[in-house]
Amino acid sequence: MKTRRTFVLIMVLIAMVPALSFGQAPGQGTSEVRLGVSRINITPEAPVLMSGYDARETPSTGIHDELFASALYFTDQQTGVLLITTDLIGFRAEFIDDARKMISAKTGIPGENIIISAVHNHGGPAVKTYEGEVPAANVDYIRTLKDKLTLLAVKASENPVPFRMGTGKGTCTMNINRRAEFADGGIWLGRNPDGPCDHELDVVRFEDLKDQTLAVLINWPCHGTASGQENFLITGDWPGAAARYINKQEGKETVVAITAGASADINPIYGPGSDFSEIEAVGFHVGKEAWKTLTLIETHQVNSLLLANAMMTFPGKKPCKDNFPQPSYESGPDVDIRLTALKIGNLVLCGISGELMNEIGMQIKNQSPYSGTMVVTHCNGSSGYICTDKAFQEGGYEIKVTGLMPGAEKPIVKKFLEMIYSF
Repeated sequence: MKTRRTFVLIMVLIAMVPALSFGQAPGQGTSEVRLGVSRINITPEAPVLMSGYDARETPSTGIHDELFASALYFTDQQTGVLLITTDLIGFRAEFIDDARKMISAKTGIPGENIIISAVHNHGGPAVKTYEGEVPAANVDYIRTLKDKLTLLAVKASENPVPFRMGTGKGTCTMNINRRAEFADGGIWLGRNPDGPCDHELDVVRFEDLKDQTLAVLINWPCHGTASGQENFLITGDWPGAAARYINKQEGKETVVAITAGASADINPIYGPGSDFSEIEAVGFHVGKEAWKTLTLIETHQVNSLLLANAMMTFPGKKPCKDNFPQPSYESGPDVDIRLTALKIGNLVLCGISGELMNEIGMQIKNQSPYSGTMVVTHCNGSSGYICTDKAFQEGGYEIKVTGLMPGAEKPIVKKFLEMIYSF
């Protein structure tokens, strides 16, 4: 399918997308918003097939560090919004839908107000995000995981308290563009210091009225791939190490929720490998910069809570034969992409169900009227790589495997900005 025809078809599909679906938060700016937090251990109890690398075909051999899920529950006494973050690679839409139903049945939180994200950790269990069939141990883990996320949500929603919130921005240069041009002229996974890379590290502090930190939210655009296919030990990769650093400074009871920014083409400067000194180093520097930023944040009471959801459907394509630019693409199944925008005071979280290229994320952040805008990927589903139009002209691994035709970049940015400006 040629690019021009693709663009026209995308415009038609977008015109058919329903209007924005809004959560029930009132957004009048007068109701006090309360916060409940919780954290739960989601480390597998038995050896499991790990996700992230096809070459790993045998189960994990041990646990290097534990995996966690964290929950932030916001309520203005009229409705609630739940944000869950996990030390996992991602979730299919079917998993999200099942988990939402279970959580909603136990808490009363509307399903569309439940946001479940993954930090895209390549050192954790396979949860059928990218895999077809998985071993029995993984099936058991997935079932238990849904129960744990439900328990996590119940605990977070039980006793929300008045809180103050503040945002800050740091800089961490431990990430790098991975779309490197090799001698054969192709774009391969490597290190491209001249490629675009957002080094901004966003930090949010949530504290009670006694100035005690309840939770810390961190957003940084980087793949969870400091650990590689040679590693068979369960690990939270750099996000786990970053969370441990913050807990050492703030205390073990502080909930640390980490989300992945727009990082489809961004890797850590170390790895992928099995050298845990390198894996820990990336997390150390993320945590160190986050802690430095936290100490400068001023907090304020939050009086507004808004949520918007949207679904976009784009023409699909089948995988390409190689990494080189293609004259045309073979059509595949259409791809649904879920968008979520959550506004808490002046903080805006833009969640998307896929791996968004860095430049697209920077467009959304730079064009948002709110300086505290974060892009959260691997959110509420797994739609695969979402690439810039320019990248299709260059080729590369992301273009080879993406299920999307060219042309999704501008409509997605436009839709997110519509959602943000609707608040």
